[in-house]
Amino acid sequence: MAAPMISVGFYRDEDGTCPLLEWLDSLPRKAQDKCVVRIERLREKGHELRRPEADYLRDGIYELRAKHLSVNYRILYFSHAGVAVVLSHGVTKQAAEVPPREIGLAIWRKKQFAASPGRHTYEETE
Repeated sequence: MAAPMISVGFYRDEDGTCPLLEWLDSLPRKAQDKCVVRIERLREKGHELRRPEADYLRDGIYELRAKHLSVNYRILYFSHAGVAVVLSHGVTKQAAEVPPREIGLAIWRKKQFAASPGRHTYEETE
């Protein structure tokens, strides 16, 4: 029997924008496709997803890992209420590690989300 799909949401800034979707839109088409595949795998596997597809960074922040040509793409995410996963934002990575300030931003967004999930959940509009 297949495991239930995990709820995957997108973090929304105060101004209503979605940092992850804006970042994805800036990527080459093939890189976008690889990132979307990772998001779908996260939806299917949840916290069972491991390297090379996902990894734990620190302080409740995880990364989805994709690569296109020689460029590394990372999507930072966190759990909310134990079931849902919230995608914070994406990073195009040159260094060996995700920059600490990017992890810090994801931690800050996690706190903002926990304080007001409705305000920080991105809803697609027509």
